Amino acid sequence: MGLLLTILLLVTNLAFGEFNITNKVTQIISELKPDVEGSSASQDKNSSSDKSREIYSKRQRYLTQLEEIDRYLNENNIWSKVYSNYEAYKHLEFMATELKKRIEYLESRKRRRRRLTQKEEKALKKYREDFKINEGKLAQLKEYRENPFKELLKPDDIGDVPLVRSPLDIIKAISFKKHIKSVGEDYNGRFISLKDTVKRLESKRDTLSEFIRYNRDLNITEDSYIDELQKTEKQLKVYRRTLEIFKTSKSALDRKISELNLNIKADISKQIEKAIIIASTILFLLLGFLLIKFLVRKYMSENELFYTTNKALNFTFITIVAIILLFSYLENVSHLVTILSFASAGIAIALKDWFMNIMGWMVIIFSGSLHVGDRVKFLKDGKEYVGDIVDISILRMTIHEDVTLTTYEVNRRAGRIIFVPNNYIFTEMIANYSHAGIKTVWDGIDFVITFDSNISKAQSISKEIVRKYSKGYTDMTRKQLNRLRSKYNMRNTAVEPRVFAFFDTYGVRISVWYLTNAFATLTLRSTISMEILNRIREEDDIDISIPAQSIYVNRPSPTVRED
Repeated sequence: MGLLLTILLLVTNLAFGEFNITNKVTQIISELKPDVEGSSASQDKNSSSDKSREIYSKRQRYLTQLEEIDRYLNENNIWSKVYSNYEAYKHLEFMATELKKRIEYLESRKRRRRRLTQKEEKALKKYREDFKINEGKLAQLKEYRENPFKELLKPDDIGDVPLVRSPLDIIKAISFKKHIKSVGEDYNGRFISLKDTVKRLESKRDTLSEFIRYNRDLNITEDSYIDELQKTEKQLKVYRRTLEIFKTSKSALDRKISELNLNIKADISKQIEKAIIIASTILFLLLGFLLIKFLVRKYMSENELFYTTNKALNFTFITIVAIILLFSYLENVSHLVTILSFASAGIAIALKDWFMNIMGWMVIIFSGSLHVGDRVKFLKDGKEYVGDIVDISILRMTIHEDVTLTTYEVNRRAGRIIFVPNNYIFTEMIANYSHAGIKTVWDGIDFVITFDSNISKAQSISKEIVRKYSKGYTDMTRKQLNRLRSKYNMRNTAVEPRVFAFFDTYGVRISVWYLTNAFATLTLRSTISMEILNRIREEDDIDISIPAQSIYVNRPSPTVRED
């Protein structure tokens, strides 16, 4: 019994020394047992020291737990930071009310007494300055006036839901799915943070309650921990209410995100199916067109219409594919027609040359006046160009310039690639050397013989030579012209070579005309020219005339009769 009383004395002396209870307990123990052995007192002292260390250790554990909770709540916790701003606003609001009351009191006092003491004047001035500073702080924290967690409870803006109407919209839809997933994850992260904050506050409340009860058992009263407990319970009440609201908002957001994901998934699947059907249709058409082009290449490769047919097939395929895509992905074609009808006038003015080129292309294609492979000549700014059409596109013709009589006499160069706008068919003269299958043209060779030469013999020799070299072209042209009579009103279809004789300055000009290949006029012209020259050289009564002057010796020169 004595040992227990001694221990109680030591504990009381350590824990409650500040309350002056130790003396009273010592007096009671001394009355109960005045004679305590020395050895027992020493053991009681050691036991009391161990007990005090245990009490100290337990109190430190409570304080450490509270410190860890406070560290979590104060560091990297957005909810605690927002709530601290809310508390700061409420405190500033209270201060503003108190300062306003004091200012109004001093001002009313000044009105009644007409003046204040020097100390009161200084106080009034300081209150006014503090009130202005306080108002500035309140203005900065005004967003925390009513609901401190209003912005945190609001999820990020989802934005406009994309309409999946074409395969290109699938990319936007997938990007939108990632966006709403990010919004959901961010909102869920806030919810988890709030739940964890509520748990920490509950843990802090429980720890404070146990710590206060423990202190009470030791007759220790610390008002700061009681105030902290009340503050924590107030916070916990606000946080729990916010958590309930957050649960409802999160549930609504989850349902909305789930619904959007389902709708977008359905739209993507629908567009994929639609794209597969359209791609299959286009692939089927492509195979059909490839088969047709193969047959055309096989049976028409030598035909003059091969290139035009091939181009027409390509244009037809592209047009059909464009129409399929247009009517598949354009929601309302009438809108497109309306827009184009309003914009057509401005487009026609701005793109006049383009439209004229397209119209020229349509005329060329449907009229058949020009084809790829035709030899043509056109004039531009007084210059002549002769070549073969190698391509007819929707905007222009491409011509490869060849070596012809025009290049020999005028341009002195050839081999150029010339681009001729299609609208030239309306504004410029274009000559076709090989229209409607006619591959021949009339070509002529002139030479001058002296007045005293045998003119009839020269004509006969020339006609004989050109008939010999142009016979094949003459027969071919006769057949081609006979076919054209059903299409054109052709009166003169004579195809035999022609020889003419005309007076010239220095003699008689013999002009020989014959049919030749439109694509090789210079070759036959050169051959016939050399043949005529050789034959005339063999004749003694035919002389080539050149500019000359006659000198009369031993006889008078002829005189010119004057009227």
